[in-house]
Amino acid sequence: MTNHASRRAFLKRSSMLAMAGAAAPWALNLAAMSEAAASTATDYKALVCVFLYGGNDYGNTLVPTDSARYAAYAGMRPSLAYTQDQLAATVLTPGVALAGGAQYAIAPELAPLLPLFNAGKMGVMLNVGTLVQPTTKAQYTAGSVLLPPRLFSHNDQQSVWQSSSPEGATSGWGGRMGDLFESGNGNAVFTCVNVSGNAVYLSGKTATQYQVSTNGPVALNGVAKPLFGSAACSTALQNLVTASSSNIFENEYTRITARSLSAGGTLANALAGGPAIDTPFPAPGTNNLADQLKLVARMISTADAVGAKRQVFFVSMGGFDTHSGLATVHPGLLAAVAQALSAFYAATQELGVANQVTTFTASDFGRTLTADDGSDHGWGSMHFMLGGAVKGGRYYGTPPVVANGGPDDVGQGRLLPSTSVDQYAATMGTWLGISDSDLLTVLPNLGNWDASQRNLGFV
Repeated sequence: MTNHASRRAFLKRSSMLAMAGAAAPWALNLAAMSEAAASTATDYKALVCVFLYGGNDYGNTLVPTDSARYAAYAGMRPSLAYTQDQLAATVLTPGVALAGGAQYAIAPELAPLLPLFNAGKMGVMLNVGTLVQPTTKAQYTAGSVLLPPRLFSHNDQQSVWQSSSPEGATSGWGGRMGDLFESGNGNAVFTCVNVSGNAVYLSGKTATQYQVSTNGPVALNGVAKPLFGSAACSTALQNLVTASSSNIFENEYTRITARSLSAGGTLANALAGGPAIDTPFPAPGTNNLADQLKLVARMISTADAVGAKRQVFFVSMGGFDTHSGLATVHPGLLAAVAQALSAFYAATQELGVANQVTTFTASDFGRTLTADDGSDHGWGSMHFMLGGAVKGGRYYGTPPVVANGGPDDVGQGRLLPSTSVDQYAATMGTWLGISDSDLLTVLPNLGNWDASQRNLGFV
């Protein structure tokens, strides 16, 4: 900046925020430069992304149980495979059988999700992953088609999953969905809500993700309670950090701070006046994913109070980069996911909004099926969709051939996805009410699939 006085004032404000213990719940989005077409809605719907950071091991999440495919699975991970006796209680019985007699079980630790599948409230997405266009193994091997950038890289594939672009992307498809709906919400602030920090998934071109903690809005300590024991100091601080400025960067910073303070007060009041949730969740602090999803349920219960018609939420859990100790680490991770998802679905039932909330899992990538103590970075994976509107109790997509070097394997059991993230996302976008033409903007690779293949029909 050439204006040194403005720079000093900006730095002064920043240091005051630090001294006051500030935690600004807004992710600054300097890419918000385009106009979004408004979509209107009279009902309420919410989309909840559950992101499993590190790359979930698909092989020990959804396990083939028909004899030929189980034998191939067990042969590729002799020290890590579940036994068929361990899987007997969680074998899935779909309403529509898979071709060729293919059968699966969910991991024993995912047993709390079995009633949801059996009740038709949870579906299973087979072999979904990042793609630029439909791709065969021959095309992959020949390098004759565009492939997702920087395959097998954590940061880049997390970003491609969430945004269709590698690390450095400025907007994600959840945020771009939010762009279309924020003007139809009574308070645009609560369109895109992140309960786990910051993720490109919820950054839009115009929509900015609102970040909250598992307890609710993140307070600016010096304003939320007397600074240095003085209410006058708190008022002075609030005036300082929200005053407008002629400097573009300074003004944007204070505008966002002012908006977050206002939103925090609105949300705190709405949560205080919202209904109690009696559904039993794991004890606070014992399952962070469950804590995040309980806050999402509480926020959904306040949708009328804050004027929200469409909301997109993001929660996450880490620890899935299981290069070693998979047999001891992964079961605990899956148990936490199952407890959190089952409690959350029950809470939406209690609130009477189960049909209006669709939850789905996502992850960096799947992992190698060939494994010893742990598994390596992969590509395609298996995921779950749940909610009252989900046409569950069945599989979607194509079951991959389980074979080392087989037609769906690009090496060591790394699955070449048969279904793209864009198709997965477009199906949920259609349910939210996004038009076919707007989906092509939200999901830039979607146009590479025939129109008849874009909606997978699970919701």
